[in-house]
Amino acid sequence: MLGALSRPEAADGMSVGDLARYLMVSRQNLSGLVSRMERDGHVTLAPDGRDRRSRLIRMSEPGREVWLHQAQPKIRAYYEQALTGFSTNDLTHTLHYLLKLLDNMRALDTPDSADGGSPGD
Repeated sequence: MLGALSRPEAADGMSVGDLARYLMVSRQNLSGLVSRMERDGHVTLAPDGRDRRSRLIRMSEPGREVWLHQAQPKIRAYYEQALTGFSTNDLTHTLHYLLKLLDNMRALDTPDSADGGSPGD
């Protein structure tokens, strides 16, 4: 969750619904995590100026410190270990095919794909 809130486009906060969609979890699953992170001081909740029924979740300064100095280094070390033995060429090809797969998956999610056509048609 801190990673999602660390993005520049989330600087003004994200609604619970938007954050749940971004993380691909249910609002119910997210609400418990938000409560714990607010209790621990990692996020703040504020009314949404555009919709008083909604609240915006923002990363707090202590949350930013946790993200920068604890979470990011662990994530980076994990991926460095996971990618051990891959050449630059291997990584380039892998990224190419993953991006192609992502494009195909996005095409499947568009209303036009309901006609049964293949994504690259």
